[in-house]
Amino acid sequence: MPHSTDCDVLVIGSGAAGLAAAVTAAWHGRKVIVVEKDPVLGGATAWSGGWAWVPRNPLARRAGIVEDIEQARTYLRHELGEQYDAERVDAFLEACPHMVAFFEKHTALQFAEGNAIPDMHGDTPGAALGGHQVIAAPYDAREVGALLPRLRRTMRETAFLGMPIMAGADLAAFLNLTRSPRALLHVCKRFARHLYHLARYGRAMHLVNGVALVARLAKSAADLGVQLQTSSPARRLLVEDGKVVGAVVDTAQGQRSIRAGAVVLAAGGFPNDSARRQQLLPEGIRAHEHLALPPPGCSGDGLRLGEAAGGVVATDLKSPVAWAPVSKVAHRDGSVGHFPHIIERGKPGIIGVLANGKRFVNEAHGYYDYVSAMLAAVPQGEPACSWLICDHRFQRRYGLGYARPAPLPVGPHVRSGYLKRGATLEQLAAACGIDPAGLSATVAAFNSHARNGQDPAFGRGSTAFNRKQGDPRHPGPNPCVAPIEQGPFYAVKVQPGCFGTFAGLRTDGHARVLDASGQAIAGLYAAGTDMASVFGGWYPSGGINLGPALTFGYVAGRHLSGAKGYE
Repeated sequence: MPHSTDCDVLVIGSGAAGLAAAVTAAWHGRKVIVVEKDPVLGGATAWSGGWAWVPRNPLARRAGIVEDIEQARTYLRHELGEQYDAERVDAFLEACPHMVAFFEKHTALQFAEGNAIPDMHGDTPGAALGGHQVIAAPYDAREVGALLPRLRRTMRETAFLGMPIMAGADLAAFLNLTRSPRALLHVCKRFARHLYHLARYGRAMHLVNGVALVARLAKSAADLGVQLQTSSPARRLLVEDGKVVGAVVDTAQGQRSIRAGAVVLAAGGFPNDSARRQQLLPEGIRAHEHLALPPPGCSGDGLRLGEAAGGVVATDLKSPVAWAPVSKVAHRDGSVGHFPHIIERGKPGIIGVLANGKRFVNEAHGYYDYVSAMLAAVPQGEPACSWLICDHRFQRRYGLGYARPAPLPVGPHVRSGYLKRGATLEQLAAACGIDPAGLSATVAAFNSHARNGQDPAFGRGSTAFNRKQGDPRHPGPNPCVAPIEQGPFYAVKVQPGCFGTFAGLRTDGHARVLDASGQAIAGLYAAGTDMASVFGGWYPSGGINLGPALTFGYVAGRHLSGAKGYE
């Protein structure tokens, strides 16, 4: 028999959702244990960009951006259509500002604003030009003390020699270091400090993005007395008289039965669960690779635990996963990583094409939109993939995927096969397996309009989100459009991947898991990607994974603690 431990709240998973629930419950006086199957804390959150979509947040209000809740409702009603779930959308929108205010006031989690980031689909009624995004403020890793070795490090592919780069001014400086003395100075200072940290501490100490979010939440949890147990996978839930009363967990000391008044499932969804991916992904993906960005430990544990207790996984969503265009990176040590193509697609001088050489999407649209369009355009039976095409000027200016811009060399990426290169477009097409005539015709047609900053085929640069993704320093009339004409030419193969999953357990507005009859299962909550997407599998804006994760973690922590009203 496993030995037993008692607590008020057991949280399974240590990403944003799990830690938000743990911190909220602990602040409300509950004894909380967090169990994490991996040896480090942070889950998929630690490898994310860290942005959270949180309409009506206090940082926006302090900047003078004040909107009625009906504006966000309008946007979501038009974006989600039949998948609009009024109860849960309202619960999310009503809780958003209170969630941010709670963490700012009572915990180590402080935020920086993203008020200049527009909603992705600016032509949808209710779309905002800004004020919906927040990100964890940068954090000095020394603040977390003994927790530091237990925090997941930044994703290898999105860091530079282990140094995470924050979106915004920090990233802009790295992209402009060869064009601006001020940017060069910023980069030199950042890199020098990083080298010092590597020499003294063996890791990055200036934490940004998802790593900063996890570190701040973990520090807050520890300060509130939350027990953070790593290498402790939950094997099954304890259910008595229809109520979930804890879980059986493997630990280094053997199997343990943890009894709790409530259990929160926040184990990271199913991005690396091959069986459920096979069941839920579209036909065109099943026979080919799906490049999931979350860590391998995000493999469906929470969904299986919830189902065993009577929960139901929603399978009627627009998409089962949060699509992202991803390329495979073969590292020198023999490992294979995944690079998410988020930044370069909106810059001037790049296009995405299929094997026939034809474009299929406005490349400056969101990452979810790019993959959705690719899946719709690839003929049935063919591998789902595309190629991002650019010229030498573009690659040296902005980089292409994992191949960084100047002054870093491009040759190693060509020799490894990550990038394909051709002196002419026809040579590039042959190297990629693209139809040469199709690619040449596509680039010629694109260039004829791009020289004037126009893209009549797909309207690139036509929305505020497009233009935000572009280059404000580009001398042409459109920050997203420039011709592709200065050889040699480069290409990288892009495949469907995901930031996480949408098909989670059905829940209500309090984050309680529902059974097949729609009744709440006593004692069981779900948040993050263990919860079915509050947006029905659509992707209305950036940050719509972490925004609901933090908010419904907060909602669950309050509800299971018996909190009434908002502070």
